Amino acid sequence: MVAPSPAWSAAGAELAEEVSRLLGPDVTRVAHIGSTAVPGMAAKPVLDLQAGTELSLDAAEEKFSAPLAELGFVLSPHRRDHVPAGRDDEPELWAKRLWLRRGGPEGDVNLHLRREGSPNLRLALLFRDWFRAHPEAVPGYSAFKRVLARHVTDLAAYSDVKDPVVDVLVEIAEGWATRTGWQPPER
Repeated sequence: MVAPSPAWSAAGAELAEEVSRLLGPDVTRVAHIGSTAVPGMAAKPVLDLQAGTELSLDAAEEKFSAPLAELGFVLSPHRRDHVPAGRDDEPELWAKRLWLRRGGPEGDVNLHLRREGSPNLRLALLFRDWFRAHPEAVPGYSAFKRVLARHVTDLAAYSDVKDPVVDVLVEIAEGWATRTGWQPPER
């Protein structure tokens, strides 16, 4: 976990444009998401990008793997996101593809590919936008992540411990979305 960097925003936007150009019209959007997309948020020094597609994830994986490999991205075996507590969605609604790039010029990058209209695509944007709209919540969540990272060094275990906290924040963010009429940004 590192202190926030003002360079993350520009690097995320630049990389999102590069990935969008590379993958072309079969991606509906590419956005900078996650903690590095929130001003002032402590984070692992890994940029998270999200691409949306109307293609099936199998077809998108087949079509995008070779071009992404040219940029140094490697397909991860991770195929699904955590379904937030209290939701009775079928797990396949939370399917995704994940490519990782380590040691690139912008640093490490995770590229999440999700189906357009899926709950996990929406949730990643909601989580980012809620924190951007509530900067007063950023220090507390950052402190939680720092303490957790000090005590839990295994990444899978870190995610397992963090997920219930994220689930609570998601419920708060969903209430905010309802009250404000928030919708995912246009493609």
